[in-house]
Amino acid sequence: MRGHRAAASRPPRVRAGSAAIGAFVVLAATVPAAASAAGTQEVDAALPYVCALPSGRQPVTVRVAAVFPDRAEPGEAFSPTGVTTTVELPAEAVADLTALEAATARAATRLTVGVTQDEAAAEATWRGTAEPVPVPGSGPLTLTTTGDVPSVTGQGDGDLVFTAENLAVDLELGAADGTAAGPGALTLDCSPSGDAPDNGPLATVPAGPDTPGPSGPPSASGSSPGTPDPFPEAPKDGQGDRAPEVAEDPSAGPADRDAPPCRYDDANPSTSASLNAYITGYSNVRKLRGASLLPVSCVLVEQGPTDIVDFFPDFSGAYLAQHSTGRLWYEGRERTPPFQSSFLTFGFVPTRATMVLEQTGPLTLDGAGETVFATGQTSFRTRVRVPLVLRVTALEVNGTPLDVGTGCRTEGPLRSPEPEPSTYPGDHLLLTGSSTHQPPDMPVGYLLSSGGPLTGEVTIPAFTGCGTGGEDLDRLLTASVSGPGNHIRQIQGQTCAVQVFNPAECTEDLQPLEIPVPER
Repeated sequence: MRGHRAAASRPPRVRAGSAAIGAFVVLAATVPAAASAAGTQEVDAALPYVCALPSGRQPVTVRVAAVFPDRAEPGEAFSPTGVTTTVELPAEAVADLTALEAATARAATRLTVGVTQDEAAAEATWRGTAEPVPVPGSGPLTLTTTGDVPSVTGQGDGDLVFTAENLAVDLELGAADGTAAGPGALTLDCSPSGDAPDNGPLATVPAGPDTPGPSGPPSASGSSPGTPDPFPEAPKDGQGDRAPEVAEDPSAGPADRDAPPCRYDDANPSTSASLNAYITGYSNVRKLRGASLLPVSCVLVEQGPTDIVDFFPDFSGAYLAQHSTGRLWYEGRERTPPFQSSFLTFGFVPTRATMVLEQTGPLTLDGAGETVFATGQTSFRTRVRVPLVLRVTALEVNGTPLDVGTGCRTEGPLRSPEPEPSTYPGDHLLLTGSSTHQPPDMPVGYLLSSGGPLTGEVTIPAFTGCGTGGEDLDRLLTASVSGPGNHIRQIQGQTCAVQVFNPAECTEDLQPLEIPVPER
């Protein structure tokens, strides 16, 4: 029984390949911009929402907390800091989760925030992530997420008013045995309650010298008494160049072809089993209470055959297995592109590092599953194992460059909990992806051919070899970054089968057509 590439009649983006693809993790947390030095205002608002749950729409309380500057200069960019979104699910919602046999739930939130300045308006998306929490047998469940948010720039004088709008809550559900529960993932679409369709402003940030204080109402005309109208030509719909400027979402995906080269060549020839794909995603860094973007990187894979290893006792189905290998690839080496990340050392010292992840051993992709002959129902779980060392090539602390030398790296590979240590010894990163397929429906979950999410946990080892001239920087990096319990969610894009050209999957020079968008 040969590999998972499906028959020609199946749409190219849903072929039933089911082996995981190469993976890596960035291990430093991005920190949002600091609030204006002029002062801050703290917001903690409890807002009524209604969320669509499997059993129907249910009332939900959403708490949004953040720190805003108490005023801003026109043209000055700022980001709210300390942003948390807390969703208080009622007992009825918890009953829906327990009905799916969910023992844990990991939440990621996407809150749409309206930003207005006089007649002009814009929108921002505030994203947050959280560690998994137990699902109680009964009663309510509270989910709290944190994350960095886009910056906002006022285009003139007048209050900038922030208002909470629609909310999406993405839940990753886990069973008691560590596998996915129910559908594996569930999205709750929430909107402000019909009893309170306007939740009111979260915060008001005056911009300009003669605007009211934070508690004052938003300006309706864009002008203060005795001053010229700052938007004399603004149309009544308030759009165009007068709207507040919202910076690109920190979690937004890369632009078209904004990715490193990912191709086979004469020095690196392909075979009939060769695939290539891009990967990206996010990593939570538990110690720094933040999330970091994983840069787009190339993975080359040699796909192994999918074999029947045994039949069910009644011969109604079969157990399947697949073994593949892969490697990261950048400029002729098994590594990621260099990337920068910023974080706060000890919670208050701004630090920026340039880093590379280097593959130091084989990348293996092992899958196991089963299929029922009569119905065609197939389930498959794949595990990616790869030893990766994190190397720091440049470091800047509080604006001052520090020479880390050429040997600054983690003491050993990143390490994940390994369920089969005797079979897979040694430290390595482990990510898992799962899929199910019940014809005629489309497959759900991770597939090698069409991509999808891979998740895992990792411990970051201590650092060594950092510093020159007698200056030891090992402890600085170890204290701020190293430690266990860092969750990874990586997204793989559609693969390109380089010897079976398909213009829906490959560029003309046989690179992956799709550049995936990271998800939390």
